[in-house]
Amino acid sequence: MPANPVRRLLPFAALAAATALVLSACAAPASEDESDGELVWSIEGANLSAGHMDPQISQLDVSGMVQRAVLDSLVFQETDGTFTPWLATEWEVSPDSTEYTFTLRDDVTFTDGEPFDAAAVKANFDRIVDPATASAQAASMLGAAFYEGTEVIDDHTVKVSFTQPYAPFLQAASTPQLGFYSPAVLEESADKLKAGGPGITVGTGPFELAEYTPDQELVYTRNDDYAWGPHDTKAPKFETLRVEIQPEASVRTGVVTSGEADLASNIPPNLAKDLGDGVTVESVEYPGLPYSLYLNEKYGVFADEKVRQAFARGIDIDAAVEEIYFGQFPRAWSVLGSTTPGYDASIEGTWPFDQDAANTLLDEAGWTERDTDGIRMKDGERLSVRWIAWTPVPDDRAALANAIQSDLKGIGFEVKREVLEPGAYNEQYEPKTFDVTDWGFSGVDADYLRNHLHTEGFQNASQVSDPEVDALLERAVSSSDPAERTELYTQLQQWNAEYTAIVPLYSPSAITAVGEHIEGLQYDLYGRPLFYDVTVG
Repeated sequence: MPANPVRRLLPFAALAAATALVLSACAAPASEDESDGELVWSIEGANLSAGHMDPQISQLDVSGMVQRAVLDSLVFQETDGTFTPWLATEWEVSPDSTEYTFTLRDDVTFTDGEPFDAAAVKANFDRIVDPATASAQAASMLGAAFYEGTEVIDDHTVKVSFTQPYAPFLQAASTPQLGFYSPAVLEESADKLKAGGPGITVGTGPFELAEYTPDQELVYTRNDDYAWGPHDTKAPKFETLRVEIQPEASVRTGVVTSGEADLASNIPPNLAKDLGDGVTVESVEYPGLPYSLYLNEKYGVFADEKVRQAFARGIDIDAAVEEIYFGQFPRAWSVLGSTTPGYDASIEGTWPFDQDAANTLLDEAGWTERDTDGIRMKDGERLSVRWIAWTPVPDDRAALANAIQSDLKGIGFEVKREVLEPGAYNEQYEPKTFDVTDWGFSGVDADYLRNHLHTEGFQNASQVSDPEVDALLERAVSSSDPAERTELYTQLQQWNAEYTAIVPLYSPSAITAVGEHIEGLQYDLYGRPLFYDVTVG
């Protein structure tokens, strides 16, 4: 195999084909010793210890990424977007998409010995939507206010009902956010799941959490009884999955290059290109909302649409993304990433970098004076905004922020950036006392826009409140017609390109560095490693 090949895997179908090609070219038969081996996985994971060990509550991707080892789902989503059996052997969707009836496997047990059955499904789903759980993302994926309830038909048949058509549910039901904990844990220790740990984080998955040292490592051991994975996969071929928490990207690349780790996730492009012989680099572009800036229109100067538009046009996004990400991450134009179903390619190029246009917009908005620093003034007020960011901030995003600040200063627009610890960030995020914040959000179904743009959306950092936008989002989530949903999400993408509530910057990829001793590694649609068929050489 060539040293350090880098592949960009864009369409879902291409992911499966390319992965199969890599594995067939590199795989070797497993020895008896390999079945007792240990796989060491280096991850960023800096905020897991801050109450993010429970994907049913946490909004962080890393929570679902690591706990997929423990939490199984009702269905599995294939690389072409279709669904196949997992814990459910079959399912039926009512014509109006308000009822989903699942037939469950009858041979599944949690690692504490509890049976997986219809009652376990009900207990988990009811817990997610219970206000006392304080779930945001998972509750939204379960329909939130649309969730009518889960009915136990018999031990192995369960019906999930919604008060209105809810088309995204199957996709949601394939994620770790809607995965299943042991009913005994929910009964006795639900309040401890955010912190997690052995005997607490208990599921039906291929591994069991055996040790957890916050901010250092998680150790999972094989569930020898496992026989119900996607495509009927059995227990893993190696015994121990050791997850090392290493926030510094240079440390993650160092340990996989030296062989101290077998694979490392979230590798930045500038480091991925120099990993040397024996390390394969896999790059899978996330579906979902690109890494973006959210302009809070209810707090300060962004109440003026011309100021928002000038802000977006005043940033040379193409140049910054190309320079910082070495051409590995494409510049984003839409609130849907280019690999997300429903992406509207017609938006590309419609709001290019144009400082002359930005200056004209600011002049029209009345910001015509300048102070001694060259910052625009209006009625004695500086054109200045506060950008709050959640720590830790990787070096690449810090460099991107510097480029954005520099570009905007060129049109007399001051950006003050504050990097905050989670508690301090939330103190400003909750009351929305900021002008700008930033994140990306992975998601296969464009319904995630409802969280970001609906008046009641829990991730509506821009504080958009537009009845027409709400109506588009509500029609899209309730439609069972794929063509209609695509048209509605096209309208929403085009609306944002003009209105500028969110400024998309780039579409990130999950870049994983894989050592030469690992065979059989596959990825889900988000580029997160799946270990069902892995052998450790």
